[in-house]
Amino acid sequence: MKKLAPIVLFTHKRLETLQKTVASLSLNALSVHSDLIIYSDGAKTPEDQIIINEIRSYLKTIIGFKSVHIHTSIKNKGLANSIINGVSEVMDEYHKAIVLEDDLIVSANFLEYMNQALYFYKDNSKIFSISGYSPTIKGLENNDIYYTQRASSWGWGCWENRWKEIDWTAKSYESFKNNKFAKKRFNAMGSDMNLMMKRQMKGKINSWAIRFCFHQFQKDLYSVHPSISKIQNMGLSDKNATNTFQKHNRFHSEFDASNTVHFEFDKKVQLEKAIIKQFIKDNSLRERLLNRIWNLLK
Repeated sequence: MKKLAPIVLFTHKRLETLQKTVASLSLNALSVHSDLIIYSDGAKTPEDQIIINEIRSYLKTIIGFKSVHIHTSIKNKGLANSIINGVSEVMDEYHKAIVLEDDLIVSANFLEYMNQALYFYKDNSKIFSISGYSPTIKGLENNDIYYTQRASSWGWGCWENRWKEIDWTAKSYESFKNNKFAKKRFNAMGSDMNLMMKRQMKGKINSWAIRFCFHQFQKDLYSVHPSISKIQNMGLSDKNATNTFQKHNRFHSEFDASNTVHFEFDKKVQLEKAIIKQFIKDNSLRERLLNRIWNLLK
């Protein structure tokens, strides 16, 4: 195995899910050979300081990694600023990174998959990111990966030369927003894309992830996804979630419980219509409306 990518973990005020994230990481054989870099955001309110202190006490007890580096913020930066600034710092030193938030369970082969993919695609300029998450996809015929043009923010990897090119101010949005053809193509990876980007530019949300995806779209780049998800998201039903709280999780998918540690990657980068149709289903207008109704009923 070549030099491993550092694991960059972002946390705010969810101690229970954070502990589960770290516990699942520790089950990976590569954890003892990996640097763990943790960014702990500051409290939004004086009341939050109690749980922030508990989290930081817990962080000091983490073992089982090559090294553990903890960065604490006095002020609350918010998730978007924390990730943009934190990942940029790590990229400056390591030139690649595996990024997690404190509400994700990873499979026991997550680090193997991510590191192998980061090495395999490092010189392929068409690949923008490596995703650890996948919805349940049928018909892959035992392929280990597939391609999309929508990056996932749930357990992902990237390289410095891709990350540094992102324009977080999204200056090109002004010309994009009046281009019906471009907007249609952007929504080809999910009916929610345009709406999220519009809300971002109007200041109604502060999402690093939609800007991440917008840059990918503008540059016509691809993401690599596993045939079976290496990620389970606990955060959608957590009331302390930064952006989303749902009683019903439409993103629940098959989770890799195998012991596979060797993965096959495909040099031929292309989209497969049958796979993309399944990939975008959870973000279709129909599924989003049904999910909203279901959560209201619950």
